[in-house]
Amino acid sequence: MALTAPCTRLTARVSCAAPQAALTLSATRSHFRGGCIHQVQRQSRRTRLSLAVRAGAYMSKPKGDVGTFEWRVFVEEKGKQVSPWHDIPLRAEGGLLNAIIEIPKESSPKLEVATDEPNNPIKQDTKKGKLRNYPYNINWNYGMFPQTWEDPDISNSELGGVAGDNDPVDVVEIGSKALETGGVYQVKPLAILAMIDDGELDWKVIAIHSEDPKASSVNDVEDVEREFPGEIEKIRTWFQDYKIPDGKPANVFGYDNKPQNKAFTLKVIEETHEAYNKLKQGKRANSEELALA
Repeated sequence: MALTAPCTRLTARVSCAAPQAALTLSATRSHFRGGCIHQVQRQSRRTRLSLAVRAGAYMSKPKGDVGTFEWRVFVEEKGKQVSPWHDIPLRAEGGLLNAIIEIPKESSPKLEVATDEPNNPIKQDTKKGKLRNYPYNINWNYGMFPQTWEDPDISNSELGGVAGDNDPVDVVEIGSKALETGGVYQVKPLAILAMIDDGELDWKVIAIHSEDPKASSVNDVEDVEREFPGEIEKIRTWFQDYKIPDGKPANVFGYDNKPQNKAFTLKVIEETHEAYNKLKQGKRANSEELALA
């Protein structure tokens, strides 16, 4: 379940405040604990005397009973509900991105940010009047990038003209720990798969939590293949086949089933961020009736 413990002071100086504060540290280490993104410092004496660290104080707050249609997980900042889609910045510091985790690894309920509800809480997906579960556990942390949107009016000529699936961009986090539903984590984008699901383009960004033990060893797709041999193919196969037990056809992937590199990944993220901005600013009509406030 979501963590609700208050932010606590560590032996190093820690505080929870604005998410984009500039940090001037000799070295910094981040992690998510007690509902907060903490910055744990190893500081020079001058820095210790002059700098109070500020980090994002996002907390996940569940409401309702798990396994019901009413259950939701809201994201809060300083006790106020915020939208994980609109109010959390896409970019973090040092080339990292913020990701909101919807589904912890090794679990099966199909959870997603409700793009059509105010403040966009996380809920369990439904179909034909029933709560949806994957037929087997997902083996990675799964979530979305804030302030991105796969526009169903934008077609991709390299992939036969398929268009976006009307959702934020998905992230598959390959680290060793199960992360929290509703948690906001800084991740390093590494690669991307072009999944085509029922005729819609549904990008899957492969990333790693910045505090994973292997994070410093991976920076691009070839590093993932070296440090996590066979993992990208496992991800592709999982998403290819997960609908088959329900009698549906397998999903397909563009680019000959091959993952694309980090530069390509960042290009997709930037394009979908631009599409999101046009939607949010009213430059693109909200014909899908998404909750943008």
